[in-house]
Amino acid sequence: MNDVRRELGQWGERIAEAYLLQKGLRIEERNYRTARGEIDLVAWEGDVLVFVEVRTRTSMKYGSALESITRQKKKKLREMALAYLQAKTKPSRPFRFDVVGIQYQDRGGEAHTGQTPVITHIEHAF
Repeated sequence: MNDVRRELGQWGERIAEAYLLQKGLRIEERNYRTARGEIDLVAWEGDVLVFVEVRTRTSMKYGSALESITRQKKKKLREMALAYLQAKTKPSRPFRFDVVGIQYQDRGGEAHTGQTPVITHIEHAF
């Protein structure tokens, strides 16, 4: 991943975190690393553990932020969540997968970081 994409992803994760905090979730982990990859955010909403995938897009050229989550990505997220649960939590904790999409309005494929992005939060995404 190049530096520009990495910075965009980190920026999107900060926006998503602020949004989730405003909604009352409590952030437990940021960028939790497993052998299979990284979980963007792990949060608590009450007694429910929430695994959050954040997707940030600057144009609609290749689809929306939310459309970018493939079947393979979902499988990988499930595997990473299982690793987290085995390492970090007590048995039988309720959990779910959420997706936060950070999408700029498409203006010819150019990034417009000065504009306010559209934030879409899908609870129980899969």
